Amino acid sequence: MTGTLINVATVLLGTLVGTLLGGRLPQRLRDRVLAGLGLVTLVIGVELALSWRDTNALFVLGGVLLGGLVGEGLRIEQRLARLGDRLQARTSRGSDGDSTVSEAFFTASLLFCVGPLTVVGAIQDGLTGDYEILATKAVLDGFAAVALAASLGPGVAWAALSVLLVQGAISLGAGLFEEILGEGTEALAALSSAGGVLIIAIALKLLSITDVRVGNFLPALLFAPALVGLASLF
Repeated sequence: MTGTLINVATVLLGTLVGTLLGGRLPQRLRDRVLAGLGLVTLVIGVELALSWRDTNALFVLGGVLLGGLVGEGLRIEQRLARLGDRLQARTSRGSDGDSTVSEAFFTASLLFCVGPLTVVGAIQDGLTGDYEILATKAVLDGFAAVALAASLGPGVAWAALSVLLVQGAISLGAGLFEEILGEGTEALAALSSAGGVLIIAIALKLLSITDVRVGNFLPALLFAPALVGLASLF
């Protein structure tokens, strides 16, 4: 869990720096920061999405489509928005301004918790105590938190809870996850690729191109590797 705790600390520190910095920047500069972050996020998403070269692209396609249908039925996006509203109500103390807490929390959580560094690093930390991979990820997440918080505000700090829960769970269950999502497995490739597709959707929203309600596609992160496991039974 050491690597996860370091990661949580860098996210909180990056959020603090970004919040202090963002308040000193005029809106046009904050818009440029957000656009730059959107472009970088797009590149990260494309790189992750291309992980389907290490598996069957149909697993990713099926996972995304099934995930979208289930997520739409469960109205995950609306539930996340309500969660963001509650967080906003607790942190803004009656401010009438538009809430960015939900967007900041969800965007940061997806960026920080999806990808091979999260899975492989948490497994390695849990099994051997070697947190080098997560320490590297922590530095990257810290800088990303600065950029996100400068544009979207302190709601990014709530993503530290997502990091703690997701990476902590993987580290604590490392023995099980190593077999299923170990480095080089098809299931990890499918998970990474589906996550990349969702991150591309986040980038499109950050760039004000379109909002595909990416929250409703979150079940794809379960369906894509599950389809790989299902196919291996036949």
